[in-house]
Amino acid sequence: MSGAGKIMLVGIGPGSVEHMTQRARDAIAESDVVIGYVTYIKLVADLIEGKEIIRKSMTEELDRAVSALEAARAGKKVALISSGDAGVYGMAGPTYEVLFQAGWTPEDAVQVEIVPGASALNSCAALVGAPLTHDFCAISLSDLLTPWPTIARRLDAVAMADFVVALYNPKSGRRTRQIVEAQRLFLRHRRPDTPVAIVKSGYRRRQNIVFTTLDSMADADIGMLSTVLIGNSNTFVRHGLMVTPRGYANKYDMEEGGATREGEKAGRSLSTGLLGWLETLQAEHAAGDSVELLAERHRLPADYIRATLEEPWEATEAAATEEGEA
Repeated sequence: MSGAGKIMLVGIGPGSVEHMTQRARDAIAESDVVIGYVTYIKLVADLIEGKEIIRKSMTEELDRAVSALEAARAGKKVALISSGDAGVYGMAGPTYEVLFQAGWTPEDAVQVEIVPGASALNSCAALVGAPLTHDFCAISLSDLLTPWPTIARRLDAVAMADFVVALYNPKSGRRTRQIVEAQRLFLRHRRPDTPVAIVKSGYRRRQNIVFTTLDSMADADIGMLSTVLIGNSNTFVRHGLMVTPRGYANKYDMEEGGATREGEKAGRSLSTGLLGWLETLQAEHAAGDSVELLAERHRLPADYIRATLEEPWEATEAAATEEGEA
């Protein structure tokens, strides 16, 4: 490759300039060329005056990456923009695929920088409260590039595992059934009254937020600019805020000033954490419970239970202290 151009994969966050990082603004400012989906170009219109602009449609991600590489080969600095974060359902992946196909390596003259931004799940969570305080995941319902059975297996797995889930690309003018199928899969494992928040155009001019429940979410106004947040078994809505507890109540009595509960130790794993659970498992097995019964009771694979029981283990704390819970 000739020249000394650069591709900057810029995550612009939810769309408002005040929620962009300083590095994102600087990257756009120092670029010669700005490439992006037409809607994203409009979101940064105040920052790109006088620059070469290449606008692409929604389904032209690879074309955007090819255009960025061509401009960088010509020695130009390119800001290839994505809403949210470029590495989360954004342009980072397809750009690297195009680069590798073209024989690019990190040692080549064309430099690549990923500028992180707040993804939709971060932005939407901030607008509705604190729904992501415990374990969560993101799943896209778009089947344009991913087979539906793959998406369905992922939905079923995370619903059973009690993750808080952010659904990206939940519905479009042509893709209307996917959200219904997702609801059906979740209702196999979650209560109908599980809290759901739907954020449309977060931090943009037409922002709209709806709180609903799992059994009603498919009836809500959902589109391609929406992100759907489905709570776990502990998530609640209070005073218009969706909150997922971190789990402090398992160890501390919140109604008694945060006193440590009987059998628990501050700064140590829960009594039902790994070591405590292993002790219980060994005792249950020694009392005559079969591997299959234990697997059903703890909702874990039988081969995992068997391997765990066969692993040498001592009922002692591995260390005197542990890291605090952040």
